[in-house]
Amino acid sequence: MTGTNPPLQVVGFVGSRRGDADRGPAIRLRSDDARMRGINDGDLVWIYGPRRHDLAPAMIDDTLPRGGVVVRDVAGLATTEIVRLVRVDAERPMLNPKPV
Repeated sequence: MTGTNPPLQVVGFVGSRRGDADRGPAIRLRSDDARMRGINDGDLVWIYGPRRHDLAPAMIDDTLPRGGVVVRDVAGLATTEIVRLVRVDAERPMLNPKPV
């Protein structure tokens, strides 16, 4: 990991409905963007947006443009907004790290 955490742009938003197979917060990003941040598929990450921060599992999706993410069921985010991701430390999961 290089230690950098450049911002990512929300390029899509998915709002699930009752009865959908896939529900709840999640974020999809490219494998190269994830690797730069030390994030693996399924890792729990903090999503820092302009108004708040939330926890969600990360999913790898190489069909997305570089630097773009798609969020699902994450309140307070909209398309075109800028976010930063920080992987939750398994050793100290209750700490709330600030994005770099």
